[in-house]
Amino acid sequence: MRFDHSDRLRTKSHALIPGGCHAYAKADSEYPQLSPGFITRGQGCHVWDVDGNEFIEYAPGNRSVSLGHAYRPVVEAITNELQRGVNFTRPAEIEVRAAEKLLSVLTNAEMVKFCKNGSDATTAAIRLARAATGRDLVACCADHPFFAFDDWFIATTPHSCGIPETTKSLTLTFRYNDIDSVKTLFESYKKQIACLILEPARHEEPQDDFLSDLKQICRDHGTLLVFDEMITGFRWHLRGGQAVYGVDPDLACWGKAMANGFSISALTGKRRYMELGDLSTQPNNLFLLSTTHGAETHSLAAMMATLDAYTTLPVIDTLYKQGRRLAEGFRRLVAEHHLGHAIDVIGRPCCLSYHTKDCSGHYSPLLRALFLQETIRRGILMSSFVVTYSHSDSDIDQTLAAIDGALGVYAKALREGTEKYLQGPSPRPIYRR
Repeated sequence: MRFDHSDRLRTKSHALIPGGCHAYAKADSEYPQLSPGFITRGQGCHVWDVDGNEFIEYAPGNRSVSLGHAYRPVVEAITNELQRGVNFTRPAEIEVRAAEKLLSVLTNAEMVKFCKNGSDATTAAIRLARAATGRDLVACCADHPFFAFDDWFIATTPHSCGIPETTKSLTLTFRYNDIDSVKTLFESYKKQIACLILEPARHEEPQDDFLSDLKQICRDHGTLLVFDEMITGFRWHLRGGQAVYGVDPDLACWGKAMANGFSISALTGKRRYMELGDLSTQPNNLFLLSTTHGAETHSLAAMMATLDAYTTLPVIDTLYKQGRRLAEGFRRLVAEHHLGHAIDVIGRPCCLSYHTKDCSGHYSPLLRALFLQETIRRGILMSSFVVTYSHSDSDIDQTLAAIDGALGVYAKALREGTEKYLQGPSPRPIYRR
């Protein structure tokens, strides 16, 4: 494959845009030199880059495209709504219908506020928890990589430049499946913690009633429990991780898969908390969320059409089925190449990732870059193994054939050195230490 046009665009984009793009997860720092820099179109789970190369794509839109690119019922719903206008001086009627539809699916929630991205929703949840409790401190799970681009979270990462020290001191961290780390927080900061925020699960499943115990500890200390369901929502289950694990949070944040890639997210929660953001009725009213584009009509139409697909078609069952097919085939190929010690697949079948390791068993970004490079050479674009509803058996089989070839190179690189096979400089992934 050649990437001449992509390479020319890379030079221009880095001169115009810090980092070369608008989401760090899509940046050149995450990919090898031999990779498509810019996508021009997609259909189902297939995409074409600006050089005309075709790929089977995984985790499209950072996992937000759950049904597949240009999914016809969603496109038709958006097209119809666009002809009515997208933004007005007063609320659109579709806002009520969309809220009603989402809450009919998320039966644990009583009210909803729409916004545009995940950071909007999680930061609003933090503000709401502080208002409801009168406390300043918040605690997030240190084992989950990203909650928001806002100061309260980025302050906990190595990329905290530009954030005041006083702000950094307001966010604490705890470890997933480590209830003692949570208890220690509450012992050290009695009656000071407004909320705990975490994903219900990621690659690791909750152990020993961790989530239930977390809920009880929060209740005992007057602290709100917030679930970030950006990834688990509409993938683990129609109602997210809270339905799978039977734990009802006080607030929940949703996005990604709910509109098949269109920009919409949501904060949902119990009425006694959510109505604190009603400026017209509350004596101590809270400026919760106010976004000009939070309820753009076409995004709401996309969400409603996506929910229709989820409630009438076997979307989530298909995500699990095709994820299992991919994982089982991958494990078989790894065993055939005798690479069980050097690469593995992790996570639920509906949301799989792969983990690359060097000969000493440590995570290797170089080998990850090589694996990406070799699968890209063979027509697969997979920063993870996350499937969509559009991935067919044929797509999975073609992917496994590409993986087979890539693992052959991977095995050679383990014996002879990665530098012999990886072309260009090593990527420097921003979300991994």
